[in-house]
Amino acid sequence: MRTTIHTTKKLEKLIKKLISTDEKTECGILGKWNATVFYVDRKKCWLITNGKTKYNVILTDIKSTDLKNIEQIFKEALYAQLTYDGIITDFDYLNSIIGKIDFLPTDNDRKTTGFQNANLQSLDWWKAEYGELKNMPIKDLTNRLNNIPIHIGESKKMSDFTKALNEMRKIINE
Repeated sequence: MRTTIHTTKKLEKLIKKLISTDEKTECGILGKWNATVFYVDRKKCWLITNGKTKYNVILTDIKSTDLKNIEQIFKEALYAQLTYDGIITDFDYLNSIIGKIDFLPTDNDRKTTGFQNANLQSLDWWKAEYGELKNMPIKDLTNRLNNIPIHIGESKKMSDFTKALNEMRKIINE
């Protein structure tokens, strides 16, 4: 099983060594992810969003020395966020459905990029409220982002509105 994470141009410049050029990789049951970088107190943080469910995971204070373990850092952060959000699953099961992570260049997914930009605006608001990174309850803030009503689907029916948390719960519990 493989999981692909498409990076923004900004993040791609920071992690050039990790970017794979083989774009023919197939996604696992979680689908593709998109990652972007933002800064809090001059520390690099990553916002990683699932393309299918719009579920968010935030990695904080990522240094260049962390890049060799970024796969494990992502898996642990995702597991911790799923646990915090009440989507209880076994780490070994999560590890098996994620598999190996491939970082790819941007896929120009405008819908997900727009969604991430809206989330970054919310995070900017909370940055002003909490001040420093060490004061920010990251799991709680990510939970708030995952509980914002979103539109998934083609029609404009109210039944197409859901929360990223509920969509991720459906996929994990299948």
